[in-house]
Amino acid sequence: MDTKTLLAEARARFNHNSAKAYLKEKYEAKLLIAEQGGLWKADQQTIAFVTASLNDELVLIDTFGNPVKVNRYDLAVKLEQTYNNVMEEWYQEWKELENKR
Repeated sequence: MDTKTLLAEARARFNHNSAKAYLKEKYEAKLLIAEQGGLWKADQQTIAFVTASLNDELVLIDTFGNPVKVNRYDLAVKLEQTYNNVMEEWYQEWKELENKR
């Protein structure tokens, strides 16, 4: 391998990794939702906690560190919808990126 080929491959890997990092940042921002007076991250941990709780109303700490009383069922539905939609979009864009490689 010559130097030009090595440099081209290194640039391609760097660009690919940069694009993956950009996608992660882009879609993690889309996981934030304002609901019931708080700002929530629709991630696996939050969804699991809200879904597993037995109480109809919960007091949770939102992403700003504020306690917020929420309706567990309504929040769980909104979090799960957001999570599924964002993950599907992210997956499709990631798949396109991987195919360009």
